[in-house]
Amino acid sequence: AARMFLRVLSDIQWRAAHPKWRRMTSSQRSTSTTAEPHLVSLPAQAQVVICGGGIMGTSVAYHLSKMGWKDVVLLEQGRLAAGTTRFCAGIVSTARPTSIELKMAHYSNQLYQQLEQETGVQTGYMKTGSISLAQTQDRLISLKRIASSLNVMGIPCEIISPKKVVQLHPLINIHDLVGAMYVPEDALVSSANVSLALATAASRNGVQIHERTSVSHVTIQKGRVTGVETDRGRIQCEYFVNCAGQWAYELGHSGEEPVHIPLHACEHFYLLTHPLKEPLSSSLPTVVDPDGRIYIRNWQGGILSGGFEKNPKPLFTEGRNQLEIQNLQEDWDHFGPLLSALLRRMPGLEALQIMQLVNCPESFTPDMRCIMGESPTARGYFVLAGMNSAGISYGGGAGKYLAEWMVNGYPSENVWPLDLKRFGTLQSSRTFLRHRVMEVMPLMCDLKVPRWDFQTGRQLRTSPLYDRLDAQGARWMEKHGFERVKYFVPPGNDLLDLDHSKTFYKPDWFDIVGSEVKCCKEAVCVIDMSSFTKFEISSTGDQALESLQYLFSNDLDVPVGHVVHTGMLNEKGGYENDCSIARLSKRSFFMISPTDQQVHCWAWLKKRLPDDSNLTMEDVTWKYTALNLIGPRAVDVLSELSYAPMTAEHFPSLFCKEMSVGYANGIRVMSITHTGEPGFVLYIPIEYALHVYNEVMNMGQKYGIRNAGYYALRSLRIEKFFAFWGQDLDAFTTPMECGREFQVKLEKGMQFLGQEALLEQKQNGVYKRFTMFILEDHDTDMDLWPWWGEPIFRNGRYVGKTTSSAYSYTLERHVCLGFVHHFDEKTGEELVVTTDFINQGEYEIDIAGQRFQAKAKLYPFSSLFTQRRRKDEVELSGYQRE
Repeated sequence: AARMFLRVLSDIQWRAAHPKWRRMTSSQRSTSTTAEPHLVSLPAQAQVVICGGGIMGTSVAYHLSKMGWKDVVLLEQGRLAAGTTRFCAGIVSTARPTSIELKMAHYSNQLYQQLEQETGVQTGYMKTGSISLAQTQDRLISLKRIASSLNVMGIPCEIISPKKVVQLHPLINIHDLVGAMYVPEDALVSSANVSLALATAASRNGVQIHERTSVSHVTIQKGRVTGVETDRGRIQCEYFVNCAGQWAYELGHSGEEPVHIPLHACEHFYLLTHPLKEPLSSSLPTVVDPDGRIYIRNWQGGILSGGFEKNPKPLFTEGRNQLEIQNLQEDWDHFGPLLSALLRRMPGLEALQIMQLVNCPESFTPDMRCIMGESPTARGYFVLAGMNSAGISYGGGAGKYLAEWMVNGYPSENVWPLDLKRFGTLQSSRTFLRHRVMEVMPLMCDLKVPRWDFQTGRQLRTSPLYDRLDAQGARWMEKHGFERVKYFVPPGNDLLDLDHSKTFYKPDWFDIVGSEVKCCKEAVCVIDMSSFTKFEISSTGDQALESLQYLFSNDLDVPVGHVVHTGMLNEKGGYENDCSIARLSKRSFFMISPTDQQVHCWAWLKKRLPDDSNLTMEDVTWKYTALNLIGPRAVDVLSELSYAPMTAEHFPSLFCKEMSVGYANGIRVMSITHTGEPGFVLYIPIEYALHVYNEVMNMGQKYGIRNAGYYALRSLRIEKFFAFWGQDLDAFTTPMECGREFQVKLEKGMQFLGQEALLEQKQNGVYKRFTMFILEDHDTDMDLWPWWGEPIFRNGRYVGKTTSSAYSYTLERHVCLGFVHHFDEKTGEELVVTTDFINQGEYEIDIAGQRFQAKAKLYPFSSLFTQRRRKDEVELSGYQRE
C-alpha cells in the first residue's frame, strides 16, 4: 500500500524550481530512508499561521495565496498529508443533503480537475461517476430529493433502474434494489497528492511551509490572537487557522483561553484487495450502498471498500496524541458485517485476495456537518475541521469559503449551517461528544426523513417545566441543546407508533397537531418557549440606545414599554439576527432572539458594542421561563390571574409590562405570540415558573386551555407568511427582499449598519423576493409532503428553492415559503425581481422529482388574522423563530 500514499519529508521553503521537490512529487514513493534536510528556521512573525498540513490546511493556504494574502505560514507536526488525509478513500461525491455542502463538493470537484495542469503534481484525478443504491422506496425518495437539487444546480444526475446499474457496473448484485441515483461527474483522486498539489501552488505564491513543527498553544490577548508557540519557537501573527483534524479539539483547549471545537474521532475501516483476474477498469463508477452501510471504489485493478458500522469505536477520548496516525489495529470481527454486505452486493469477490484491512481515525461532529468559522471568543482564531469522513469532497470548497471569510470578513455563500458559532460550550463535553459520535457515525448511512432527532446527549438544557410537560405526553426535540416540545400525545394514543413515525408522507402526528392549532385559534394554548435567547442591555446614560440604534435597523427610540421587531443587519443589509427588543426603561432593553442565536448574537454584539464600562450586556436566557399563551381566550385567562385589564385598549399590541400573575411578581408580559394569533408571552423568573404554569392551567380550564408544541407554532406562522431566521432569513437576505421595508428606519435620517446596501436596493430593485406558495393539486393523504429545499419552477424554469413549509389546517392546503429569482434565459444572469414578475407566472414545486402546481402570493390571507390591526402592528415579517 506504500505506493498509494505519497509522503514528503522535506522541511524547506518549497519553490517549484527546487529539483528535489520535483523528484519527490513525481516518484510517489516513501522517502522515509532519505537523509533529512536541514530544518529552516521559523519566521518571527506572519500575518496568518495555519496549523495542519492535510487537505484542509493546504486548501486554506492555497486559497489565501490566490486572494493575495502571501504572508502565510503553514505548520505541520509530522509530514504533509500524513494524517487522516493520507488514509482518505479519495471519493469526491457531490450528492450531499444540504445546499452549502453540495456547493462545496461541486467546487472541490472542479478545482481538483484542473489542479494537475496548474501545479504539475499528479493528483490521480479520474472522473468515474458514482451510483447510490436504494433497497427501499423511502431510500429512493431521499435520492430523488437530492437528484432534484443537483439537477437545478446544473450537475448532471439521473434516477436509474436496477438494470441500468448492471450496465454501468457489471459486478453489482441488483436483486434487492428498487432503483439508484447516477452522478456521472463524481470523481476519484489521491487525496494525499491533492494536498501536495495545493501546497505546491501555495508555496509558489509565497506561503512558507514547515513540517515537523508542533504547535503547543495559541496566545490570545484582550480577546485577539497575538501569536503561536511551537516546539521551534514563537511566531507573532494576526490570524490563526486550526486545521488540526482530529486534534483540533485538543489544540483549541491548549491555551489559557479555550476555543471549543466539538469533534471526536472514531475508528474507520476499509479493506484493500489485490487486483481481480480481470483487473477492474479505472473508470468504473464508485458505488455507495447506504442500506448496506458500505461504499466501493476501484483501486489499482482491485477494490477499496469501507463503511459506517452500527457500533462504531470512538477513540482518543482522553486526548492521546501522536505525530502521524499509524495504522491502528485490524479488527476483522468488527468489520465482519460490512464485509458481509460487500459480498452480498458483489458476490463475485468471494475468491478475491484481501491485501489489507486499513483502520484509521476519522473525526465526527455532533450534527454531522463540518465546522468552520471564527471563534466567538477569540478574534482572528479561525477553525476548519470535523469533516465527518467527507474531507476530500469538501476540502476545496471549505478552504475557499474560509479564505473568503478571513480576507473579506464574510464568505460568498451562507455558511451558517457549518458555522462554529452554532455550537455552545455545552457541546464540548468529552462524554457528550463520545456518546454523540457513536450515534452520528451510523447515521451517515441511516435514512434521514424530515424531523428526525438525535437520541444521545439529550435532556441537557431543560425548562423548569420539563417533568410536568413530559408527564402530560410531551414529545421532545432538541435545539442548541435545549429540549423543546414538538406536540403532546393525548391519553390513549399508541405512543410507540408516534415515536417511530418516520416518513416522507403524511406523518402520524397530523391530527394531534391539527387539534392543537384549532385550540390556538378558538380557545387558548400554552407553549413553553424558554429556549429563546434573552439578553439585557443597559447603560448609565444614553450609550445603550445610541449603540443599538446603529446596530439595529428599526427605530428603538420608542416609549418605555413598547416592543420593536427589528433585524440586526450586516454591511450588506443581510440578517445576522432577527429579534424583538422591549424597552424596559429609558436606559435598558430586553432582547429576544432565536434559540440558536445565543453564541452568534453575543459574539456579533460584543465585537461591535463600544468598550465602555458604563454599557453592560448580560445573557439572561437561563433566568426566565417563557410561556406563550396563544388564542382569543388568552386575554381572559391573564386578566383573571392578574386582576388587571388586558384588552387592546389597556394592553395594545407590541407592548411589554411587568405584572403579577397569581402570587408571582416581576413577570414580563409581552403582547406578541410569534404566530400572528392574539395572545401574550410571559417571561417568568425561573423560581416562579411552576407556580405560574399551574395557575394558568387551572384558570384556563373553563376556557378550554391545553398544551401545544412547536409543530403547531410552525403551522400557524407559515400560513401567516412569517419568516424565521436560520431557515427563511440569513446573512444574505435583506428586509427589502422579504417585504419588511416598514421595519427599517430608512426615512428617519438615522445611520445604521447595512443602510447603504438597503438604499441601493430601494433604488435599483431586488434580485430575489420572499414568496408564499399554496399547493393546489396536492393530495395531503397520498402525495409526498414538501418539507424544505424543494425547487420552485416558474413557467417551467427553475427560479429558486423553498425555505420552509407546513400544512395549513385553516386553508386545508400545504403552504411553502421560499425565494423567487429571475434568471436571464440566455445568460443565466440574475435580473431584478418585480411584483409583476411574481404575479404573472405559473408555478410548480418539485417534490422528489414530481411537480405540483402552486399559487404564488406576496402577502398573507388577511382573513386569517383574527383581529384587524394597523399594518405596522401586524408585522407581516413576523417571525423568526421556531
